Amino acid sequence: MQTLKPSAPKAAQRGGMLCLSLSMVLASLGTSIANIALPTLAVAFDVSFQWVQWVVIAYLVSITLFVVIAGRLGDVFGRQRMLAVGLVLFALASTLCGLASNLWMLVAARALQGIGAAFMMTLAIALVRETVETERVGRAMGWLGTMSAIGTALGPRLSAACLSAGSDGMRSSLFWFRLVCWRPDWLCGSCQRSRRSGQRRD
Repeated sequence: MQTLKPSAPKAAQRGGMLCLSLSMVLASLGTSIANIALPTLAVAFDVSFQWVQWVVIAYLVSITLFVVIAGRLGDVFGRQRMLAVGLVLFALASTLCGLASNLWMLVAARALQGIGAAFMMTLAIALVRETVETERVGRAMGWLGTMSAIGTALGPRLSAACLSAGSDGMRSSLFWFRLVCWRPDWLCGSCQRSRRSGQRRD
């Protein structure tokens, strides 16, 4: 008869899910936040619209290319550690986006941001089984899917709010990303506590 592994305390599970949910929201927010800002960016950088579209394409291509790589590195070096790496990359790239002085610097920063997002999305899903009880895994997966949809839906609204505040407001939103993401220890700490609590109860 198979014996199920005891789960972590409820408080630790909630903290772990908060960590994973924030990772998913930030990564999905990045997919849509730049879309309606493209005409403004084209004017700001004095380039044609066909070139400024690379701000979005670079992010999506990076996610597509690095999803499998992120999963593999998580298996080899530890999922939580690689999630923290993704958060740091995302934060660093967000800062570079805010400091970009030309279009191609912004595109390069967005590509790096997409790599971080690939780690965040992939490993957030992978860590679900280590964070919640076995019978709640399906519900937790659905919750992360909801968080992804919410992040994607919030992107255009947040972008519009930044545009209405002018270029300085648009720049400050990228630094808001940094304030959240430069604390991977805070975001991942709850996941770690959840896993350790489960291990102590084995």
